[in-house]
Amino acid sequence: MRHILSAVALSALTFVSTLSHAEVKVQDAWVRATVAQQKSTGAFMRITSTEPTTLVGVRTSAAPVSEVHEMKMEDNVMKMRKVDPGIAIKAGEALELKPGGYHVMLMDLSKAMAAGSQVPLTLVFKDAAGKESTVDVNAEVRALNANAPAAMDHGKHKH
Repeated sequence: MRHILSAVALSALTFVSTLSHAEVKVQDAWVRATVAQQKSTGAFMRITSTEPTTLVGVRTSAAPVSEVHEMKMEDNVMKMRKVDPGIAIKAGEALELKPGGYHVMLMDLSKAMAAGSQVPLTLVFKDAAGKESTVDVNAEVRALNANAPAAMDHGKHKH
């Protein structure tokens, strides 16, 4: 009987642990194409989560430096800055990374990003308990004048 109760208790703990795990989805990830000698560009996407989480970073083999940035009007001047420690995402709400707002900066590029190619991105999230998780996404490189979503790309969530 004691073993049965232990098994039931363990199952309940596993169920609670599963419920508290955030499911993060990334849609329509894209990167703006660059021209020769251009050293930076932006990556954009829509992120949702089933639980509160924070986007704390991004990694990519396509750029030695990648950061989450925000563009904001201050004293009638548009300013861009790194977001630190990250961008909070409320459960069930969407975070839009888009031109002129929050976005990912890919910097110190060594080669041009050609329209039609793919850029691998690993987004890093941290939950309320401080546990990190990642989502891998392949972002389509779109033309320099691209500004709106065209297709959907669902990231694969992993730990």
